[in-house]
Amino acid sequence: MSEKTIILMEMTFNITYMIVIWALVLALFIKRDDVVKEKRPLGTLFLWAFFLLALGDTAHVGFRIFIRGLGYSDTLVIGNTSWNLIGYGVLFTSITISLFYAVLVMIWHERFKRPYTWFSYLLFAAAAARLLIFIPAANAWNSATLSWPWSLYRNIPLLVQGGVAFLLLRDALPKRDTPFIWIGALILISYGFYIPVILFVHTHPSVGKFMMPKTTAYIVMAFVAYFTLHPRKK
Repeated sequence: MSEKTIILMEMTFNITYMIVIWALVLALFIKRDDVVKEKRPLGTLFLWAFFLLALGDTAHVGFRIFIRGLGYSDTLVIGNTSWNLIGYGVLFTSITISLFYAVLVMIWHERFKRPYTWFSYLLFAAAAARLLIFIPAANAWNSATLSWPWSLYRNIPLLVQGGVAFLLLRDALPKRDTPFIWIGALILISYGFYIPVILFVHTHPSVGKFMMPKTTAYIVMAFVAYFTLHPRKK
């Protein structure tokens, strides 16, 4: 498969993803007053979660569309300062995905009315730790080149945050709460595709293609959230 074909496939997927995820966020916002009263706090949390996801990916995926798809420079120059758009796009989406998983813990708390425990506080702490790991200059955000091993360091707390899947499945399975069983399973699926990227993309760049099924899992998750709040009429 030629490089041109690969880029075309990547750009088509990225553009489709951006359209779908923002359409779902907009639908969650427009129809927020149609949600039954007891589900409105859950609806607000879902709206925030997927707004954060879409916002972060707009920077990361959007910059890739302009650079790889349309051939623009990956460097923005303001005065005497150069900004690498790919690197800072990764930083921005890394921040928002950390917050996304923190909101998922709040969604678990709201859905199942379970008190926060040491484990849920550990997930919040992992989000905070990840944000702190972004600070050192060794992350090399102003570069399109992967900063190994710092790319691994900053993903370790994100792996811990994936523990929200355990909370969701633990409480959803006994109650046969199908939407939240799906959400928990989709989190695990997304991590299943992301872990090889974390470990091997610095030596085998082709592994980066696993980001497409990972992203697809998030899209399905957003649809599940939408239909949880707005069930289809029989």
